[in-house]
Amino acid sequence: MKPGFVQRWQMDRRNLLGDIAGGFAGLALAQLLAREACSAEKPRHDFNGGLHHFARARRVIQLFMNGGASPMDTFDYKPQLEKLHGQKLGPSQKPEGFTAMPGALMKSPFAFKQHGQSGRWVSSVFPEQAKLVDQMAFLMAMQSKTNVHGQGAYLMTSGFILPGFPCMGSWISYALGNLKDNLPTFVVLPDARGLPYNQQGCFSAGFLPAIHQGTVIQAGASQPIPDLFPPKGTFTNATLDSDGLGLLGALNQSHANRHPGDSRLASRISSYELAGKMQLAAPEAFDVMRESATIRKAFGLEDKTTEDFGRRCLLATRLVERGVRFVQVWSGPQGATNNWDNHGSIPNELPPIAQSVDRPIAALLQELKARGLDKDTLVVWTTEFGRTPFQQGSTGRDHNGGSFVSWLWGAGIKAGTAYGQSDDWGYQALADKTTGHDMHATILHLLGIDHEKLTVRHNGIDRRLTDVHGQVIREILA
Repeated sequence: MKPGFVQRWQMDRRNLLGDIAGGFAGLALAQLLAREACSAEKPRHDFNGGLHHFARARRVIQLFMNGGASPMDTFDYKPQLEKLHGQKLGPSQKPEGFTAMPGALMKSPFAFKQHGQSGRWVSSVFPEQAKLVDQMAFLMAMQSKTNVHGQGAYLMTSGFILPGFPCMGSWISYALGNLKDNLPTFVVLPDARGLPYNQQGCFSAGFLPAIHQGTVIQAGASQPIPDLFPPKGTFTNATLDSDGLGLLGALNQSHANRHPGDSRLASRISSYELAGKMQLAAPEAFDVMRESATIRKAFGLEDKTTEDFGRRCLLATRLVERGVRFVQVWSGPQGATNNWDNHGSIPNELPPIAQSVDRPIAALLQELKARGLDKDTLVVWTTEFGRTPFQQGSTGRDHNGGSFVSWLWGAGIKAGTAYGQSDDWGYQALADKTTGHDMHATILHLLGIDHEKLTVRHNGIDRRLTDVHGQVIREILA
């Protein structure tokens, strides 16, 4: 690219922003330019990168167990279920969102033991995570307002049960921007077997500028980001590239003049600029084989069961180390199999999916700590809702938004703690209930963001990630 064209392109881009400044996209993009200008001169404040107050965390890794992980078979030990096993004590009518009538109470088929100085109960399906419970903070009484997968996934990612709203990663990207400009701010690492419920809706920017949507990377593919490089044998060269970019710049300017309120063009321009920088940074960042054999083995890359999730956890480590702000790692695709939606058989379906993530998650936490990234990285383990203490069929469990478990680890977290309690069956949250809105408020708080102040005017309403809800869960903060 010729220096003269670079200068003209920068001027055209700023003219573009000025042309659309009357709309919402212009405001957002102008904010980004202002942030770039400020960072080039001096920091805006001494908040450690936070927007409203001092930030304890600067980056987040979200581990999402797609399908509804069963709490009473993983982290929420319920001895009462052993005593009442087989008794029909559930609701007499099918609750909304259940896929079948509740059966008899069913004890967990897995042995529970206490671990660490905190004495946290963990089932045998998570032997590796069990060793690290003294580093985690558990939310033992989370609730969802829905028993439906799609709505539950939207609620836990965007704060709303309907599509069209920005997800948490997009809000964080919008509020804080990138840490480095050669990799995406928000990266999504889906299961190799497919996308989660709602497809890409769970990583959508909604009504925020499109630049803030998640960048989906297929970690196991030969080209994790398609079309980042021109195909071999292409006829392009430096001169043709320069001429083509000049024509593209003119067309972009013309389009912007005709569509002043559309953020998609600015997003496309930014994505192309990022792609150019990623051609240098991405090959090294995405190549997990550069890690030592010892590290690759710790993440389970040599085991078919753990290879996919382990590769993505190792990639998440490398990405946050290189400045990616928010990384989302999904376990399980949508559908009735190969995920945490264990309707058919808890004894047969839960162990394989749990085994696929347990060792990689433990390795992720240990490696982040070994690299000193625990000081400013937050890791969040969650799911969209829990499962019933009642049988479905013979040994399955149905959807249940009444109570489920999540945990947080890393920057700003009070290690070895737990907050909240479900009832004796694990059916409903009983004490110190928390919601996805509370979790989002807490994550934003650790990033230096006041969730009530991070708002965007949309269709006459000041929208925010936490809607009109959410309280920071200070009991789990250091």
